[in-house]
Amino acid sequence: MRIPGPDHPITIQPTPNRVRVSAGNMVIAETSRALTLKEGSYPAVQYIPRQDAKQELLERSTRSTHCPYKGDASYFSIKAGDATLDNAVWSYEEPFPAMSEIKDYLAFYPDKVTIEQLDAA
Repeated sequence: MRIPGPDHPITIQPTPNRVRVSAGNMVIAETSRALTLKEGSYPAVQYIPRQDAKQELLERSTRSTHCPYKGDASYFSIKAGDATLDNAVWSYEEPFPAMSEIKDYLAFYPDKVTIEQLDAA
């Protein structure tokens, strides 16, 4: 486990806008409680509370990865109508203590879904 610091900064802040995640015309998640995670030079990632996503559209996959800063990630595929978006979602279900804010949140690959920031509601 590594701790974020000056050599690898990670910040987590509330997203000021509502965030909507969709696949085609199907809304997968929408929330005004998203978190923006910025890690080093990587693009910012929107983390969506699990309860603000349509769980019935998510199917756990066998994929998992490890981040030395955040912990082990579990993956989910999205069942959107007749299509399946494999491993389009990840979640740190037991993140390392320094990243505990993202527990019970989901993140989506922007090349597999549409992620929009909308006016705050």
